[in-house]
Amino acid sequence: MEFFDVAIIGGGIIGGSIAFELAQRRLRVVILERQQPGREASWAAAGMLAPVLDSPADALLMPLAKASFRLYPDFVAAVESASGLRAGFRRKPAIHAFFSPHGESERNAMIADLRRVDVAAEAISAAEARRTEPALGESVQAAVLLPEEASIEPRVLTEAVLAAAARHGAYIRTRVPVTSLQQEGSRVTGLIAGGEKIAASKVVLAAGCFSGAIEGLRRYAPTHPVRGQMVALQPANGTLSHVLRSNRGYVVPRNNGCVVAGSTLENAGFEKYVTPAGLERILAAAVELAPALSDAAILETWAGLRPGTPDELPLLGPTNLEGLLIATGHYRNGILLAPITARLIREWIVDGRTSEPVERFSPLRFLEARRGAGR
Repeated sequence: MEFFDVAIIGGGIIGGSIAFELAQRRLRVVILERQQPGREASWAAAGMLAPVLDSPADALLMPLAKASFRLYPDFVAAVESASGLRAGFRRKPAIHAFFSPHGESERNAMIADLRRVDVAAEAISAAEARRTEPALGESVQAAVLLPEEASIEPRVLTEAVLAAAARHGAYIRTRVPVTSLQQEGSRVTGLIAGGEKIAASKVVLAAGCFSGAIEGLRRYAPTHPVRGQMVALQPANGTLSHVLRSNRGYVVPRNNGCVVAGSTLENAGFEKYVTPAGLERILAAAVELAPALSDAAILETWAGLRPGTPDELPLLGPTNLEGLLIATGHYRNGILLAPITARLIREWIVDGRTSEPVERFSPLRFLEARRGAGR
């Protein structure tokens, strides 16, 4: 039986980033992935690095999101240096556009909300917005400039992270589904993957929306899939320079000149396919933001399954099983939160404590809630 210091269940951006972080500390690490690594939520993401307020849960997540955003330049530099790959990191302001007759009041309300959580936001007129991004449509009524944002190319980043982890000695095993843990009393001693027993001092669950399917782990990781559909477009003339968003959708420029547009939020179970209705909504929002995209070529369509949780917050940290840690449930923020998640898991494993207050994200919170409900 092989022995590892840490066995990581899941080979997406979260599992790969954790492996890279730990392998740099000379720990013996293995990633166990049920299919080809990086081909689930990480593959489907748009890559906006934006601490935003789309739901009440986002306000609670904001300190962690901002901490991760601050890590990103050094994280990308380390990954690119170790892997020899470029990750498509773009540090440019984003623009949120408002199209309704009440656009200015909606813009002012958004700015007030963002400033309450210490996110930089600047009110700009429609004319100023179009000067900043000429592709923006004439029907814009008002806009917010978000200077502290960036974007990344998730597919390339995930490939680079996995390559960087491997070059630091991490093992990556593909198409080996983990079915259960191995335990001695309340201590985890390893797991069973692809019918093989693998011994490990620590096990990290980072399997996205599939985390709850592993025997005995749903109590810590009650994840569920939330489908998101996406479209890649090649503009006929020119391209965009900035990420553009509205209340209906977004467009994200890539370094190769194409544009990624999204997205839907659908409770469709594990059905991972695009639909005419979903694509219609995405394309309508994209063309409203940048009318020239009406003549763009559709390069690719795809769907991904985000790992949702009952309260839309991630599951991070140790459990009441010694040696078992959880790093899943990142919902729409897996790419953004990868650097801080990797650092936190490394701190728990190596130092036994963390540099960020993360108690609200404990994987024990749903277990404790169920116990309370049963009293």
